[in-house]
Amino acid sequence: MGSKEEIRAKLSIADLVGDYVQLTPVGQGRFKGLCPFHKEKTPSFQVDATQGYFYCFGCKAGGDAFSFLMRVENLQFGDAMKKLAARAGITLEATYGERASRDLYDVNAFALEYFREHLPGVGTDYFQRRGLTEQTIEHFELGYAPGEWDGLLKRAKARGISERQLLDAGLLSENAETGRLYDRFRGRVMFPIRDHLGRLVGFGGRVLGDEKPKYLNTPETEVFKKGELLYGYDKARALAQKSGELVVVEGYMDVIAMHQHGFGTAVATLGTALTAEHATLLQRQEVRSLALLFDRDAAGQRATLAGLDQVIGSRFAVRALTVPDGKDPADTLLAGGTEILRGALAGGMDEVEYRVASALAQHDLSTTAGKRGILQTLLPRMQSQDPLDEVAERMRARVCEVLGIKPEALLEWIASKAKRKTLSDVQISGMQQQPDEQEGELRLLREILQNPQLLDKLDGLRAWRNETVRKVMLAARGTSSAEEIIASFDGQPEQQVLIRLLFEARTPGLIGRENARVFEEKVAESALRAGREIESKLTIDEMREELAMLKKQVMAAAPTEQMNLLRQIQELQRAVEAEKRSRKLQA
Repeated sequence: MGSKEEIRAKLSIADLVGDYVQLTPVGQGRFKGLCPFHKEKTPSFQVDATQGYFYCFGCKAGGDAFSFLMRVENLQFGDAMKKLAARAGITLEATYGERASRDLYDVNAFALEYFREHLPGVGTDYFQRRGLTEQTIEHFELGYAPGEWDGLLKRAKARGISERQLLDAGLLSENAETGRLYDRFRGRVMFPIRDHLGRLVGFGGRVLGDEKPKYLNTPETEVFKKGELLYGYDKARALAQKSGELVVVEGYMDVIAMHQHGFGTAVATLGTALTAEHATLLQRQEVRSLALLFDRDAAGQRATLAGLDQVIGSRFAVRALTVPDGKDPADTLLAGGTEILRGALAGGMDEVEYRVASALAQHDLSTTAGKRGILQTLLPRMQSQDPLDEVAERMRARVCEVLGIKPEALLEWIASKAKRKTLSDVQISGMQQQPDEQEGELRLLREILQNPQLLDKLDGLRAWRNETVRKVMLAARGTSSAEEIIASFDGQPEQQVLIRLLFEARTPGLIGRENARVFEEKVAESALRAGREIESKLTIDEMREELAMLKKQVMAAAPTEQMNLLRQIQELQRAVEAEKRSRKLQA
């Protein structure tokens, strides 16, 4: 049966790549084009059709037809091989499980033919009343299951398809008392459901009236697992990969109507919430953000975000949206509300915004007790140390901004003190952005990460105030590199602080650019004088507080007052910069 080499021999890599990249001939069997794997204006991507390989001189991506398809469509090797084999007209030898799955796909294809055949009449009338065009009905392969009890079963027997095959595909139901088999879908408009590779795995059916259940899906089968499927994703996939965002709606008709009106990234779950399996699939497809558009009010938005699965929340930027007129997207579009829907998609409440606003509404920010309540309320969502969890990172940054807390102090509390039932007033005060010698200790630690040998110049007797600094100073003795120091805290919360300090130290334009020789001469003095800058820092912090207050006033001021306020802001900003320059000279 078909092998990888056989598939390669029958395929033209230039034809394959040409489906994704506009290629221009540059010689015998050679082509060039813009690389699909990174942004560029001048073509550095080349294909050698004779050898069967591609290579990009910009991002260094290269390989054969298999690696190209795996990369461009985010496929596993097995899925890429199946797709290329079908393209080459080669039959692959299947394992027993694969043969069973293929049988289910074939049985579903037979059923789709049956449903499509019965669409004219009440089925077509229903979809046209919902505003769908003939092209959309054809594109989404919509059908109708007639009301008779065994129409599909009779057709299947005539085609040589067994009852067992229909049962395995979820197309038949069985009467528990009599054992009689009958068609599962009857008197319903039918929505074929495909997986992310476009394989027909099942169906959804909707009644035309008010009968219950309103919607009925294929039951769980070998190929139909509703917690892994998104309706319409096979059609939204290419655009979602390009834009990085999916719009998740509630119903099949919402998806179809949105695609018809140009909102091509719409998908729907199959009666479930978004799951960890969905997250894994979408991450592999390079989707980075999700907009949840449900026909609910603002309270529904908040409930959606509050109940968000932690896996989804940690891997994607999530917004909750609602259509202002309270209708679902399909009805809004049917009523001519394309711009209303476009406006709804441009707004929304994101998870960070919602959770912080909700905590602020519950607690008084001006009191220590209120700050304590905000920290405890937001703690569960701030605890994740996953470097890919952008939401947790943004929430910690927002909390530091709102409460005036030092990032290091917040991380330290989350790591070592979060399990305590209450935070004392003293603890909260210590977390505030107050200029003290802990800032100097962190600057010293930043420099030591650049040059661990500086540790030898410290006498080891200093009582470090910053807990992270204290732990690092104890653990770092005898290490010879920043990597060793960071590795000694592998899996511990201190590691995140160290990595951030290291990036700051090694990034041009950030702290940590002093000449090593000069610093070695001054390091002991730097450690001892860490608290001497308090007065200057207080001055800067006071000016910054006034700046923040003025900026808020500008937003609320009348146009005639804004110019005067802006001038004051400019003067204060100059004063802050002058104070910072003065501190540098004194250092």
